[in-house]
Amino acid sequence: MNKLKYAPCNIILLPETKKAILNLVKASFLILILGLTNCVTPFIPEITEQKKLLVVQGLITDQDEPYTIKLSESLPFGQATEIVPVGNCSVTVSDDLGNYYNFNETQPGFYTSDSASFRGETGRTYTLHIIRTTGSKNIHYESYPVQMKPVPPVDSMYYEKVRLKERSGFFPGEEGCQVYLDTHDPANSCRYYRWDFTETWKIRLNFDIPNHICWITDTSNAIFIKNTSALDEDRVTRFPIHFISNLTDRLALRYSILVNQYSMSGDEYTYWQSVQNLTTQTGGLSDIIPASIQGNIYCSDNPSESVLGYFSVSAKKSRRLYIQDDFEGIFNPYADCVTDTVGSVDPGELNVSVWILLTHKCAMPCATTYEITTNRECTDCTFRGTTTKPSFWTDEK
Repeated sequence: MNKLKYAPCNIILLPETKKAILNLVKASFLILILGLTNCVTPFIPEITEQKKLLVVQGLITDQDEPYTIKLSESLPFGQATEIVPVGNCSVTVSDDLGNYYNFNETQPGFYTSDSASFRGETGRTYTLHIIRTTGSKNIHYESYPVQMKPVPPVDSMYYEKVRLKERSGFFPGEEGCQVYLDTHDPANSCRYYRWDFTETWKIRLNFDIPNHICWITDTSNAIFIKNTSALDEDRVTRFPIHFISNLTDRLALRYSILVNQYSMSGDEYTYWQSVQNLTTQTGGLSDIIPASIQGNIYCSDNPSESVLGYFSVSAKKSRRLYIQDDFEGIFNPYADCVTDTVGSVDPGELNVSVWILLTHKCAMPCATTYEITTNRECTDCTFRGTTTKPSFWTDEK
């Protein structure tokens, strides 16, 4: 018997047939999605988080300055992230020699030391003590002892221009500024670094009116840390401490940044790394919740109670950098201050929501004209800063 042999065949779809099949698949997928969205119910996870937790923030350095311990209370999961200060507490710091130093409450939740009687020393070990009164009950909290480690100085700080947008025809280019720092420890003992900074910049209004020159100061709110324990040499090179974009007027005239450098233990580095990871996440059920970040403070009356925050003890070194350069495409918040130009009007008759920026006077038969604005900030720079020149501010180059 002869066996039947089948020759392979290729199915060829015409372009019109392919298009029809593709449209059918898309339509079926859309119907499926619409059906699913009609039966979605919100999911609210059950969070086994304590309703309110004590939050402690504090730093002791070796500098001749007052130190501040900040006490606040966390809010339950899902509520607005407002700061609730915790006042009327007893706050002290002790050292390994048996000395105790009091911190007085200067404003709700802020407890400050007397710089004339207390200054941290490298090599000493410090412990934070807190007594919180709730009703008729006193609750005791304290930190684990922390030794103040020395920190090397910042070797250098410098900046580089960053091209953000090239020039195109009549449109100018745009430039930002990246600030770097270098440091190293010849003794190879620091290994864990943390930085913060304060920035100050000068602004000038476009019109020669009272309060047209001011200085603005802002502090960093990001976490900057570095671990050199895996390196042969305890050296940090080209660490990007701050990027200044062209979307502000920080670089318009003259800018200053003061960077503070701190030493840390390995445990504190782990804490700040966990906080840093938390702040860079976009949110989700698998993210770290704040109560899971282990600090160095505990409730001695109830060890099972969670306490948030960290009591930091560190030597401190600072370095300042000034930047005065020409950057392309820097934002000017006062570019469109003039709303209108009016003439033959008594300034006293102007509406209270209109202010004069510039007065043009001329002899007859010309009439006096006024350039006016409806933006109050264009007439007084103290809406953003202060007219008091900072004591550290140097003359422009």
